[in-house]
Amino acid sequence: MTNGSGINAFEKGKSIPLSIGFDAKRAFFNPSGLGNYSRNLLSAVSKSYPENSYYLFTPKIKGKYTLANEDNFKIVQPGPGVFRLLGSLWRSKYMRNDIRKHKLDVFHGLSQELPVGIENSGARSVVTVHDLIFMRFPKYYKKIDVKIYSRKLRHACKVSDHIVAISRQTKDDIVEYLDISPDKISVIYQGCNPYFRNSYSKEFFREVRAKYNLPERYLLYVGTIEERKNLLGIVKAMHLRHIEVPLVAIGRKTDNYFRNVQDYITANNLNNIIFPDRVLSFELPVIYQNAECFIYPSFFEGFGIPLVEALVSKIPVITSETGCFAEAAGPGSLYVDPHNPETIGDAICKVIDNKEFRDKMITTGTDYANNFRDDVIARAYMELYHSLLR
Repeated sequence: MTNGSGINAFEKGKSIPLSIGFDAKRAFFNPSGLGNYSRNLLSAVSKSYPENSYYLFTPKIKGKYTLANEDNFKIVQPGPGVFRLLGSLWRSKYMRNDIRKHKLDVFHGLSQELPVGIENSGARSVVTVHDLIFMRFPKYYKKIDVKIYSRKLRHACKVSDHIVAISRQTKDDIVEYLDISPDKISVIYQGCNPYFRNSYSKEFFREVRAKYNLPERYLLYVGTIEERKNLLGIVKAMHLRHIEVPLVAIGRKTDNYFRNVQDYITANNLNNIIFPDRVLSFELPVIYQNAECFIYPSFFEGFGIPLVEALVSKIPVITSETGCFAEAAGPGSLYVDPHNPETIGDAICKVIDNKEFRDKMITTGTDYANNFRDDVIARAYMELYHSLLR
């Protein structure tokens, strides 16, 4: 999971508590994606290594998520005055003064950025890079966003002491697009919310199924409904292969693309595509666990947390054959050409029509999901933090 550079340092120094700071804006305010990654990591390290002191830096706290084990963290905000009003300025530049004030050993930017001057804060710095999709596929983004994201990422990778890539694909992209030495980059995979490893009663599933009007048997897609993630490819596959098992699609809808999906559904008289609204996070695991299979034929991802959520939920996974997807979905999943709806449809039929094959996928996927346990991920990060302090 990592390049191993920190193992010896960690073994020698693991009894020495560290002071570790995190940029927690995404953890407190992003409902998915970077927010999930941040919350899962903070929960994992604080649970596995409670001897450390953890500081969460955020420009505000009003309306924030409540984190698991939040009592284990000290929250750091800008002081009263101008920076309380200009939180983004504090976070991008003047947060370094508070990092120095708290005498941190390590500061970790969880979302592809580090404050200006971090190299003069007295702390060793780590930045997590999730993907370079805005560089690979700028057409999916506004030009101004590409410019801002690129500037922040280049700065963070240049000044950080070490970079964490969430997949080998992302590491390769950092080397290619930013000309960073691979020796400066470790690959540490993401986990998922511990809720997905829990068992849930049939009664709870019946309640959730009734609330969202779900069928007893269904296929599942979870992710933003946008062009890159290719929900339309699944819908076309179901139409072309006459798949009658309904598809439940959960995720935030982007206007233009969702309209394209709806237009295709209407034009072909499909009545087995279901879009539940506002599914609560604690209800999502039981929806996963009762699905026939999970389908995620995205064109490109940095990693793909929903794939891990599906493996942990013990359901078969169908995903794309290129990029990082095999890293997240492992050897037990089925891989398809995301540009070819017929192959997606064939894979769905193979899973739902062959119980023996489906059971084998579940067994292999469950074993592979052990790579994403909280303790495994927390140890990888702690090895890295200690290695920086040698």
